[in-house]
Amino acid sequence: MRENEPMITESDQEIIMDVRDIKKYYPVARGSFSKGKKKTLKALDGVSLKIKKGEIFGIVGESGCGKSTLGRAMLRLFDITDGQVIFQGQDITHFSRRQMKNYRRDMQMIFQNPYSSFNPKLKIGTSLREVGQVYGMSQEKTGEKIRELLDYIHLPEDMLVRSPGELSGGQLQRLAIARALILDPSFIVADEPVSALDVSVQAQILNLITDLRKKMGMTMLFISHEMTVVEHICDQVAVMYLGKVMEVAPTKVLFKNLLHPYTQALMSAIPKADPEANTQRIMLEGDIPNAIDLPLGCRFASRCRFCTEECKKVSPQLTDVGDGHFVACHRYKEGGKS
Repeated sequence: MRENEPMITESDQEIIMDVRDIKKYYPVARGSFSKGKKKTLKALDGVSLKIKKGEIFGIVGESGCGKSTLGRAMLRLFDITDGQVIFQGQDITHFSRRQMKNYRRDMQMIFQNPYSSFNPKLKIGTSLREVGQVYGMSQEKTGEKIRELLDYIHLPEDMLVRSPGELSGGQLQRLAIARALILDPSFIVADEPVSALDVSVQAQILNLITDLRKKMGMTMLFISHEMTVVEHICDQVAVMYLGKVMEVAPTKVLFKNLLHPYTQALMSAIPKADPEANTQRIMLEGDIPNAIDLPLGCRFASRCRFCTEECKKVSPQLTDVGDGHFVACHRYKEGGKS
């Protein structure tokens, strides 16, 4: 065990995915006037989250907040700069590619664009069967699993002999979900799986994911930039901004009491069904900080209507406010609803 490495205890057995203070930094050259000096882009900067078995955990935030990087870090698709990735009680942070191969069948991903996630030259059936072949499943067992999943996703077997170009985005995303489930993985990362689809199709896919969770007990990290989507489907939600978690809570707790000014602004941007509703759009002013030259204090300070000198100088830590609700804000009591 490395120095300062926390012990993994029996109480963690319910936890499927546990990331501890993970960081992912990218060196960035600053051009011909930088005199050879390099800066660092902090895509993830000290993120800690635990995802329980059978849970759909939502990550929400604007483009560039680090949510997709977090999903890929959990799957060990690249080496992280610092921190720990613990999967099913096993620290896989420093596993080699060969060591990770034994875990890949338990960790799958659903991508954002269904049109680019299938090889256009292959029939759907070939693409699905390849998954089983790579991991040594017999043709018979793979075929049985595919037929079972087609039934789950409400698509006929003749889909298997069709090409991706013949299918709609909704059909392809259903098939992408089925492909991710062929190996019965313990953990799935869904990276904005509905953002490329029409609104009516989005609802169908979200309902399908909810159904499959009930039938198969799958555990999922669900990445989105839409608050209403994560509210509909997730058990817990973390709000990210520029590589850090701003707020995290069980979904019902979070949406009942949005505490962070950034979370409030995201929610206020959603059109309300009731035109009489007494809600006011929170317009974010100020510049978004450069991800290469981040401020010393709170990363949201330049856009926050409650900002003080403390906010500019001291980075807030996640504070436990009860009921599993954590917020990183010096002034959450003044800015929140409570």
